[in-house]
Amino acid sequence: MKTLQILGTGCPKCKKLAEATEDAAKNLGIDYKLEKVTDITAIMSFGVMMTPALAVDGKVKVSGKIPSADELRKILSN
Repeated sequence: MKTLQILGTGCPKCKKLAEATEDAAKNLGIDYKLEKVTDITAIMSFGVMMTPALAVDGKVKVSGKIPSADELRKILSN
């Protein structure tokens, strides 16, 4: 099971990234758990300065933007 973490304070872009990530994970048929990390200290502990960000199994893959559906599928399938 992959742990997908959306790092952000709950802004509209963060919600959009969460939805896009869930869609990509469902399309790929992967077993996942989605977590929303909204605490600023926790977000900074990932080394993220720009939100929204996506971490997969604790590793930041994207920061400061919402990747395309294709990019998300590539990130999640690795």
